[in-house]
Amino acid sequence: MADQQIPGLDPTAMPSGTGCVECLAVDGWWFHLRRCAACGHIGCCDSSPGQHGTKHAREAGHPLLTSFEPGEDWFWNIETDQYYEGPELAPPTAHPASQSTPGPQDKVPADWEQHLH
Repeated sequence: MADQQIPGLDPTAMPSGTGCVECLAVDGWWFHLRRCAACGHIGCCDSSPGQHGTKHAREAGHPLLTSFEPGEDWFWNIETDQYYEGPELAPPTAHPASQSTPGPQDKVPADWEQHLH
């Protein structure tokens, strides 16, 4: 679906940082990162322990998320469970390539795979 048909998408919204806002606030960690296409909030994916990306989307009423992983450019609507095509968002469009996945590196437990959803 073209971006002009996607309500709530703001391609000028800057990302809130390079990591999950909520995880960083509590010394948590994430598997992959998601970016809110409406406001730029960076949260962790649904496989992460905190699942903050989708929580933000539901609480804020911003259903459209995009990947914040290098090399990925998809959009996902949590209300319709559909993928969309959209415009390039304000940079950066992904966390730094030097940032570990999962991350942040110093917070990821040795048995991290056991904590995924």
